[in-house]
Amino acid sequence: MAAEKVFLIGMMGSGKSYWTKKISKWIKSAGYDLDSLIEMNEEKTISEIFSEDGEDYFRKIESKLLKWFKEKKKYVLATGGGTPCSQDNMDFMKKEGVVIWLDESIEVLAQRLLVEKAQRPLIANIEDTGLADFLQNKILERTPFYQQAHYQLSSDQITEAGLKKIIQKHGA
Repeated sequence: MAAEKVFLIGMMGSGKSYWTKKISKWIKSAGYDLDSLIEMNEEKTISEIFSEDGEDYFRKIESKLLKWFKEKKKYVLATGGGTPCSQDNMDFMKKEGVVIWLDESIEVLAQRLLVEKAQRPLIANIEDTGLADFLQNKILERTPFYQQAHYQLSSDQITEAGLKKIIQKHGA
């Protein structure tokens, strides 16, 4: 039996959306991307929300939509990189299901994010040469929250086998 509620956390570019699609197929459940849900709910892009309404407003909406998942029975959710760091989001996720931190390396994150910087409000205005430093600082800031996850998978562990092992271990 597989886990019923799975939350993927980690930095932007760590593969949360990609793995949500895979895991949802394995456990035959819906897979959601919290940022996409926010965009649909607000009828704006994340960048527009940040620039027009500010990060505080975004975090409130993010937390409200996260809590909506309390009513759902089975799902996989890719959270935003900052989701575990605000409100009581991490406590909520840990209580509701299994939380997996996809702890990808700075090098891989920077490489993936360089091509999509314009769509990422936190990094859109950062020089390419400063991206790795920014990511390193952001990871240091978020690590105390990320470390509360039930599982931490580093680069070489973020595999189908590694994730399936966790999912199968958490039978409902």
